[in-house]
Amino acid sequence: MSRIKDVRGRQVWDSRGWPTVEVEVTLDTGAVGRGIAPAGASRGAHEAVELRDGGALLGGKGVRTALAGIERDIAPALVGLPVSDQARIDRTLIDLDGTPNRSRLGGNAVVATSMAALNAAAADAGLPLWRHLAEGRPVRLPLPQIQIFGGGAHAGRRIDIQDLMVIATGAGSFGQALEMTAEVYHSAGRIMAGRGLLQGVADEGGWWPAFDTNEEALDTLVRAIEGAGLVPGEDVCIALDIAASEFGRNGRYRLGLEGVEYDSDGLCAVLLDWLDRYPIVSIEDPLAEDDEAGLVAFTRAAGTRVQIVGDDYLVTDARRVEAAAAKGACNAVLLKPNQAGTITETQDALAAAKAAGFNTIVSARSGETEDAIIVHLSTGWNAGQLKVGSFARSERMAKWNEAIRVESAGLPFFGRSALQRPTRST
Repeated sequence: MSRIKDVRGRQVWDSRGWPTVEVEVTLDTGAVGRGIAPAGASRGAHEAVELRDGGALLGGKGVRTALAGIERDIAPALVGLPVSDQARIDRTLIDLDGTPNRSRLGGNAVVATSMAALNAAAADAGLPLWRHLAEGRPVRLPLPQIQIFGGGAHAGRRIDIQDLMVIATGAGSFGQALEMTAEVYHSAGRIMAGRGLLQGVADEGGWWPAFDTNEEALDTLVRAIEGAGLVPGEDVCIALDIAASEFGRNGRYRLGLEGVEYDSDGLCAVLLDWLDRYPIVSIEDPLAEDDEAGLVAFTRAAGTRVQIVGDDYLVTDARRVEAAAAKGACNAVLLKPNQAGTITETQDALAAAKAAGFNTIVSARSGETEDAIIVHLSTGWNAGQLKVGSFARSERMAKWNEAIRVESAGLPFFGRSALQRPTRST
């Protein structure tokens, strides 16, 4: 039984040029695994929190305090544990931290350690991580959601919608889905350039949203699909991340781009109108995390038509997923390991979602690195969908390219079936 011999943390850098935590776990067999913590700009109130140094250096975003906790607390507690027992490793991390949101040791230190241990276990077994996670069960490549325009907190709040994405529902393979998305991405860039609106890219690589209204962004995305020679609603559909918690509180929503304010019912009416007029198949965080009644109402109104994804509201928490299912809020969950804190907690949230008949989408964060673990999680857990960001910037392309490598093993592709609601398990 291979055991952990050494745990080391180091400061590395994310896609925004800010420090983050990398952990390296070495086993007594010589096998090594690494994990790097990502960072989000749009965060749920109940997710695991990062431990940052504060002060003037690096804008207060330094991670020396988190690294000290790895050396002082985490490493001594994990040395000697069997690497095959991920649940025990993660429980040790949770108990060491002792807070409900990982605030003592830091969600960044904890999740990087959890990821590193998982990668070390796969390396020790001599298996790709996705195969190690699948444990012999049949799995498929996920259907990707890929950003074309970035907005919200990812683009200086230039438009209210945080992500305008495409889903290549007509693709027969993961590789074909990327080819179709590439055509749409570059078509959108040509449209922006032709209108004199090409102003660079947002945090996740999507085109910077130089629009006068939110609907102009939707119209342009439809035109980009058509400009790529594809049929909106057949070959390619639209997915939105509204990220309503960023501009809504206490049931009131202020759309800064258009200078209007809605109550919960008013915003629902706007979104339902968009569903009637655009080929939208998925909406994430349509109402704010504190507007549970609004989420229930919107799910009741639109849940049979589209996928309604909980992110800030569910924060990769199994108990919150179970409660949402009981109340009829959402029918899909976004899964972010650093939001939960550990790999085990992320997998627990996935299991709760599948038990509730929810769709599951493994997701990156806006502050990312070359770490491609989410590709393996989405495949090995048979999650169905993968959200990485856009089709530009190396921290995004590292993950899309990793999925191409996984597909070369001969795995089948979920395709459009990933959008169908699974049968509630018992």
